[in-house]
Amino acid sequence: MDATTSGTPSVDFHNIVDQPLTLVSPLQTFQRQQRHCFGDSTPGEFPLATNPSVVLHVLTGCNLDPQDLAKLEATCSFFRHPANFPPDFELSISELAALDMCQKRAIFKPMTEEERAALKQQCGGSWKLVLRFLLAGEACCRREKSQAIAGPGHSIAVTSNGMVYSFGSNSSGQLGHGTVEEEWRPRQIRSLQGIRIIQAAAGAGRTMLISEAGQVYAFGKDSFGETEYGVQGTKYVMTPQPVESLKGIFVVQAAIGNFFTAVLSREGRVYTFSWGSDAKLGHQTEPNDQEPHLLLGPLANIPVVQIAAGYCYLLALACQPSGMSVYSVGCGLGGKLGHGSRTDERYPRLIEQFQALNLQPAVVAAGAWHAAVVGRDGRVCTWGWGRYGCLGHGNEECESVPKVVEALSKIKAVHVATGDYTTFVVSEDGDVYSFGCGESSSLGHSTGTDGQANRHSNVLSPELVTSLKEVKERVVQISLTNSIYWNAHTFALTESGKLYAFGAGDKGQLGIELMAHQSERGIPERVDIDLS
Repeated sequence: MDATTSGTPSVDFHNIVDQPLTLVSPLQTFQRQQRHCFGDSTPGEFPLATNPSVVLHVLTGCNLDPQDLAKLEATCSFFRHPANFPPDFELSISELAALDMCQKRAIFKPMTEEERAALKQQCGGSWKLVLRFLLAGEACCRREKSQAIAGPGHSIAVTSNGMVYSFGSNSSGQLGHGTVEEEWRPRQIRSLQGIRIIQAAAGAGRTMLISEAGQVYAFGKDSFGETEYGVQGTKYVMTPQPVESLKGIFVVQAAIGNFFTAVLSREGRVYTFSWGSDAKLGHQTEPNDQEPHLLLGPLANIPVVQIAAGYCYLLALACQPSGMSVYSVGCGLGGKLGHGSRTDERYPRLIEQFQALNLQPAVVAAGAWHAAVVGRDGRVCTWGWGRYGCLGHGNEECESVPKVVEALSKIKAVHVATGDYTTFVVSEDGDVYSFGCGESSSLGHSTGTDGQANRHSNVLSPELVTSLKEVKERVVQISLTNSIYWNAHTFALTESGKLYAFGAGDKGQLGIELMAHQSERGIPERVDIDLS
């Protein structure tokens, strides 16, 4: 019922008809009395506008989804009329609630009024849309939460309070400890004390960290892109150093491909380094250019919440008023750009297939040669090169447009991770499924009494990783190596911050000490580090 028929906005409750209460014995008849709690208000009415702060507190305290706030506005005009309440007397209660929840986000707090207004305009002119943008970014990138990154030969772990540990290969100083010595035991990067890190990215011989203040720190090889055979950089940076060219950009995520690096600003803009020859990413520069270039084309005015880099292409999860969408750019070999062809794209292009599937993308992952998306409804789509069964469709065929993984139709997925011909999916219940290349035991499938059988087998359709069921705790994140030059290893992070590792460990990248004759671990083993 509309609450604004006249006068003070209110919500009507059903009145109980007053009638005599007759007892069995002929005693006195009693009359039910009415209480007037709000002066001259009509009995049975609660004037919501009497104290909008109460309503505002309820809406923000419940952490309502932006869609729920929009539904309130659609069903009751009280929630869409100006609330006449600070800090903006023209905003409705729903918009005020959305603004209040935005102000609680770490990347929103330091923004100036001008920057906030620009972000609001970029997102579509509503604080509810800004809130959706911020929440989407936190969900798919685990910002403000613990995370583990299984890089090419080395690993990075970030605790929930922003401390960073590294271990594994260190030939270029990519562990950030000031040396080039390998480390099999997780070791904290001491030079970062006092700096809270919220996101990490690892590439071949290099590492990038993003601080709470939006500053980017890089170490290892000094270049943002590789040449064809993996030779890059002229010197090594062995401790985290601020990237000077990004000091004017508040960065919230980094993604490292083989030929380029991309970063995402808090406003949702994508910048790329390197791979400028032939304008591969929409700009003409030297291959090892150290300056960031704004990714032009359709995404110039559409906010992006997540980026994912494959071997030679980039995916961007965009947040538009009409819903979430995915754009791709780069090399189209194998159909991994998702447009139904194998044509390269110099500028970001919308993947239209999700509209045909009626799927709202929520998380995107870019493997070396294939890609995957999880929808809001829990469906999983994969496309690109299907070698070793990494697409999960029961074969090794390529798919040039996103295709739903039917074998996962009975679960609701919330997270997906891709590597070099390998895919992992995490369900809402915390179960983990994997498929693709079984090399290095990185799929986690070990059967038989000796735990050896099947550990290296390729898997064409999703299979439950039963070894992680024995952990008896929900898995919230999977990370696996995404490089064709390195044997793969995998991390599984649980809800309480426990980290489990399996796969290749020849460089100490598992964070577990192996026996002299061992080079990998087939069954997940706990890493001695607490990320909670």
